[in-house]
Amino acid sequence: MAKEIKTIGILTSGGDAPGMNAAIRATVRKAINDGLKVKGILRGYQGLLNEEIIDMEKRSVSDIIQRGGTILGTARCADFRTKEGQQKGADICRKHGIDGIVVIGGDGSYRGAQALAREGINTVGLPGTIDLDIACTDYTIGFDTAINTAMEAIDKVRDTSSSHERCSIIEVMGRNAGYIALWCGIANGAEDILLPEKYDYDEQKLIDNIIKNRKHGKKHHIIINAEGIGHSTSMAKRIEAATGVETRATILGYMQRGGSPTCKDRYYASIMGAYAADILASGKSNRVVGYSHGEFVDYDIEEALAMEKEIPEYAFQVSQVLSR
Repeated sequence: MAKEIKTIGILTSGGDAPGMNAAIRATVRKAINDGLKVKGILRGYQGLLNEEIIDMEKRSVSDIIQRGGTILGTARCADFRTKEGQQKGADICRKHGIDGIVVIGGDGSYRGAQALAREGINTVGLPGTIDLDIACTDYTIGFDTAINTAMEAIDKVRDTSSSHERCSIIEVMGRNAGYIALWCGIANGAEDILLPEKYDYDEQKLIDNIIKNRKHGKKHHIIINAEGIGHSTSMAKRIEAATGVETRATILGYMQRGGSPTCKDRYYASIMGAYAADILASGKSNRVVGYSHGEFVDYDIEEALAMEKEIPEYAFQVSQVLSR
C-alpha cells in the first residue's frame, strides 16, 4: 500500500546552484495545488536537526524564480552522516507532521534522503549541482548557468591575454568532474583542456604546445583547468619558467555558483520540482528525479547511486581536434 502523504518538507543541501529557487517554487505550488501542506526546512540537514522549519504557502515562493542561490539556505552537516543523526531527523519530521521530503542537492544529499527513507520518511531527490556529476541524469540544476557564467568570464580573460600576448590558465569548478571544463574548453576555443578523467599530468605536452603555437604566430594561449586538477598558480609559474611566455592563472571560483539562472535552468528545475511533488503525492519514496534521452524520469536512489558517469569520449576527441 502506498503511504498517504499530507505534508511534505523541502530542503536544499550541499553547494548551492542557480535554479534551486525555481525547483523550490515549483514543488511548493504543485504540492499545494494537489492538496498537500508544505514546510520549508532551512539550512539543509543541519536545519532539520535544529528544527528550523517554516510553513510555506504559494506566496512564500513569489518573485524567486529569477534569483540565484536558495531561499531556504544550505549547509554541510556531519551529524546527519551518523545513524543517530538520521534517526533524530526522521523523528523531527514526524514531530512536525512531515510525511515526505524533497531534497535538492548532489550525491551526498541523496544519501541523506536514502537514510530518511529507511527511517520511514518518504523521500525524493532532485539533482541540484553545477558539476553535472550525477550519473543518473543528463542534466543537473545549475549547470547551464554555471557554464554560461564561466564562458563569459573566459572570453574576457582571452581579450586581455591576447593584448598582452600571454598564456592564461583558467581554473573552473566541478569538484572531481571535468564537465564544466570540457564544455567551456570547446565553447571558448581553448588551446588545452585539462580534465581529471583524462589528464596524464605531462606538463611537457603543454609546454611544447605553447612553444609551437607561439612560433606559428599565436598571440595567446588559453588552458582550461578543472578544479579536480587544480594548482593553477604553481602550474603557471612552471610554464612561464619553461617557455619564457608570460603566464597567469585565473581561478573563477564561486562566481560560477551564483547569478540569475538561465531559461534552461529555470524551466528544467521547474518541471523537476513539480515532478517531485507528484511522486510524493502518489505515495512513492526513495526516488531520484533525472533527465535522460529528452525525458524527465525517476529512479530508485540505490540504483541511481550505483550508476557511474564518464566524460563522453566523442566530445573529448572533438575537443582535442578543435584545440589544435
